Amino acid sequence: MISARGDGAIEAAHELTAGGANHVLECVGAESSMETAAAVARPGGTIGYVGVPLGVESTGFLGTMFGKNVSLRGGVAPVRGYIDGLMTDVLQGTLDPSPIFTETVDLDGVPEGYRMMDEREAVKVMVKLD
Repeated sequence: MISARGDGAIEAAHELTAGGANHVLECVGAESSMETAAAVARPGGTIGYVGVPLGVESTGFLGTMFGKNVSLRGGVAPVRGYIDGLMTDVLQGTLDPSPIFTETVDLDGVPEGYRMMDEREAVKVMVKLD
């Protein structure tokens, strides 16, 4: 796992992948994460994304992708199409989502949960209502 951001993340990814990844998933939805994805992809690679990155006001990452012949593919995340089946699996115990959640908070702890994710202290935070 790479917990760095910006240039540190790019350097770490290049180290782990011997110069860049064949396939990169951009799932954050921010302009900076799309820029990082473009820099991490090896020449001829592919970036998959979900939705439209928030705050994309310039197209600097497109020049990086164009110069490296990187493909960009993506679309909306059809969450509503999967939620019923996934929730059934979670409630029946056939799907364990716990590996995704690295922290748990109560309802009052939601702001702290967002802070932890923002500062890379948590991957995802579960809110338990007891």
